[in-house]
Amino acid sequence: MKKKRFRFQWGAFLLLIFYGGLFFLLFSRMFMLQVTGEVEGQELAARAAAKYSKESAISASRGKIYDTNGQVIAEDTLSYRLIAVVNEQATTDEKKPRHVVDAEKTAKILAEYIPMDEEKIYKQLTRVNNKGKKPYQVEFGSAGRGISHDTMSKIKAEKLPGIVFINDLKRYYPNGIFASHLIGFTVREENKDTTFTTKGKMGLELTYNKELTGKDGKVEYETDAFHYLLPSSEKMVTPAKNGDDIYLTLDKTIQSFLEEAMTAVEKEYNPEAMTAIVADPKTGKILAMSQRPTFNPDTREGNNMKWLNEAIEETIEPGSTMKTFTLASAIDTGTWQPNAKYMSGKYRVLDREIKDHNDGRGWGPITYLEGFQRSSNTAMAYLLKLIGNDVFFDYLDRFGFGKKTGIDLPNEASGTLLSKYPVERVTTTFGQGSTVTPIQLIQALTAIANDGKMMQPYVIDRIVDPSTGKTIKKHEPIVKGKPVSADTAKQVKEILASTLTAKDGTAKDYILEEYDVAGKTGTAQIPKPDGKGKYFKNEYLYSFLGMAPVDNPQLVMYVSVKRPKLKQGELGSIPVSKIFNPVMLNSLKYLNVNPEDVKHVDETKIQDYTGQSAEAVQVELANDGLKPVIVGSGGKIIDQYPKGPQKLVKGNFVFLKTEGNITLPDFTNWSLRNVLAFKTMANLEIEVVGEGFVASQSVSAGTVISDSSPIVVKLKTPAESFKQDVETPPEGETTE
Repeated sequence: MKKKRFRFQWGAFLLLIFYGGLFFLLFSRMFMLQVTGEVEGQELAARAAAKYSKESAISASRGKIYDTNGQVIAEDTLSYRLIAVVNEQATTDEKKPRHVVDAEKTAKILAEYIPMDEEKIYKQLTRVNNKGKKPYQVEFGSAGRGISHDTMSKIKAEKLPGIVFINDLKRYYPNGIFASHLIGFTVREENKDTTFTTKGKMGLELTYNKELTGKDGKVEYETDAFHYLLPSSEKMVTPAKNGDDIYLTLDKTIQSFLEEAMTAVEKEYNPEAMTAIVADPKTGKILAMSQRPTFNPDTREGNNMKWLNEAIEETIEPGSTMKTFTLASAIDTGTWQPNAKYMSGKYRVLDREIKDHNDGRGWGPITYLEGFQRSSNTAMAYLLKLIGNDVFFDYLDRFGFGKKTGIDLPNEASGTLLSKYPVERVTTTFGQGSTVTPIQLIQALTAIANDGKMMQPYVIDRIVDPSTGKTIKKHEPIVKGKPVSADTAKQVKEILASTLTAKDGTAKDYILEEYDVAGKTGTAQIPKPDGKGKYFKNEYLYSFLGMAPVDNPQLVMYVSVKRPKLKQGELGSIPVSKIFNPVMLNSLKYLNVNPEDVKHVDETKIQDYTGQSAEAVQVELANDGLKPVIVGSGGKIIDQYPKGPQKLVKGNFVFLKTEGNITLPDFTNWSLRNVLAFKTMANLEIEVVGEGFVASQSVSAGTVISDSSPIVVKLKTPAESFKQDVETPPEGETTE
C-alpha cells in the first residue's frame, strides 16, 4: 500500500496563528478586567452605574399659609402641564399617531382652553431650530402650566394626537381676592436643569420664600439596558422636605367682612384707592388688611393697581385723624382745658393763614371741646402754643410717628414729620404737610385703646415645621412704649366718643346701634406730585380712625377712601362709614363681644382647671358670666380652651375637655372660631360651610356621637340672615 505523503498547509497554519492570537488577547483582556476592574483608566462599576443608575425626583410641597384659626389661605395643589409632541419620529404606527398631525386644528382647539392666542400656539407647534429641524416636543410657557383637572379632562376629550399632560404643582389661593397685597403671589420658574420651582414674587410669599420653599427629595435605582428595574437593585430614597407652614394673625371671617364691604363701596363710588386695617389693640395682631384696587393672586389680574402694600409702604397726609394725638399730648401735659374758649375761624402764622374747614368762617368763640368735636384746625393751632413745639414733637415720637413700626413685613415706610418752619409745626397738629403710614396710625391708636400701652403691630403668629409639628418661630406681643398715661387714654376715648354723640360732632355717620364707638374723622387735601406744597382743589382723602366698644376696646380700625365719586350733597364720610360700620359691627358680634358685658364688667379671670370636676367648674364659670361647654361625658377635666390663667371678656366660651362620649351642643349663633375650637377639642369630623354665625347643623343638638360620620354646620353672615328674614316673613305677615 502506498503511504500518504504529509504536506504542510501554510494557510491553515496562518489561520491557527491568527485566531489563536485573538483568543490569547481576549483571554488576557478578560483576565485583566477581572483582576483590576478598570478599563481605559476608569472603573467599570462606575461606568455601569452611570449608564444604568437612574434618579427620580420627589417634589417637595411649598409651605401652606393659614389664618389664625387654621383656615387655608394659600397652598399647593395638583395641576397639569401641557406638552405637545411635534416630531414625526414619535409615531411608530400611522393608525395611532403620537405626534401633532394637524397643527392648525390643534392650535384652534387649544386656544379655547388655555390663555394663549391661536396664532401663537400655531407658531409654537410648527417652530423649527436654526438647523431647520423640529424639536421632539414643545411647551407653552405659563399658559400651559397650572392647568386644572377639569380643563385637562376637557382637552383630553378632544382626542388631539401628540397632546400630553405631566403632573405639576400649582399655588392655589382658595379665597380669591383676599388680603392679596399682604399675601402676595408666586410664579413657577424653570431652572437650568429644566425642573420648575415655585418662587414668591410679592408680599409674604416673597418675604418668607426661604421658609416656605421645601427641598425636593429623590429615588435612586438601577435598570438594565432596556430601562427595566433590575431585580437585585436596591432603591435609595431621600425624602422630600416640605416647606414650613405660616400661621397669620389674620382672621378669615373678619377679613371676609372687610373684603365684602370694600368691594361694595368700590362698586358704588369708584374711588381712586382705598385702604383698611383691623387690629387687636391688646396684642397688636392685625386681624384684617386690604386695599383697592386689588388683584386675584391666582390670575394676577387687576386694573390701575399699585404692586405694593399701601398700608405699610405708602405715606399719606393723615388729615384730622392726627388731631387724636394732638389732643392726647395736650391732656397728658395738663394743658387741655375743655371749657376754655378760643376764637375759631382763622389763625395767622407769620405770613400764612390757617383756616377752619368751613372756609375760615368758624363758629365764633367756642370751647376747645366743641372745637375738637367740630374738627377745628384753629383749635389745634392754639393747643400747640399751650403744649410747646418741642414737647409736642416729642409726643409724636413717643407715638411712633416718623419711624418704622417694625411690623414683620417688607419695605415699610417711615413717614416724615415736618418741623423746620413754624407753619409746618402748626399744620402737623391737624395732619397736613407731615406724612405717616396707615399702620403707624393703628399702632398709635393702640395706646389710646389699651390704657396708654402701645403695641407693635404684627401679622405672623408662628412658623411651623409640618413634618414634626414643631414651632420654629413664635411671635409674642411687644409693648412699644407708654406714650401717655392710662388716665389720659381714658379721657381721649371719652372725647373721641363725643365726636359721634355731640350735637355738632363730625362723626355721627359712624354710630352703631349696639356698640359705643370712639374715633376721629379725617378729610385730607391731596397734595400735587410736584413737591411744591400745593394741593388739588376739592379732591380729598376721606378717612376714619376708630375703636369699639369705648369702655374696653376690642378692635381698632382705620379706613381711607381716596377721591370717591360722591352723589350730589353727599359727604365723604358716607363711603368710609359703609366700610367701617358693617365690618366693626359684624366683627364684634363674631368675636362674641357682648355690648352690655363690655360696658358694665370688663373682664373676668379664668384659671387652669385641669384635674378638677367639670361640673363644678361649669357652675363657677357660668356665675362669672362665661359660657362653659363640657366636651365629653363629664368628670375630671383633662384639657381646656382657652388655657389659663388669663383674662376673658364676659360672654366668651370656655371648653372643658373630659373623657367619655361627646354630646353635640346646639351650635346656633356660634361663631366660626368657637365651632373650630369645639371641633379641635372633640376631634370630630365637622364640616364648616359659609362665613359668619351658625344657622343650622346636620345633626341635632343633644345627639351622642358614637361614630366618625361627618357633621355639617352651615354659617351665614348677619347680612345673609337679615336678607333671609326679609324674604321669608313670619306667617301672617307680608313685606312691601
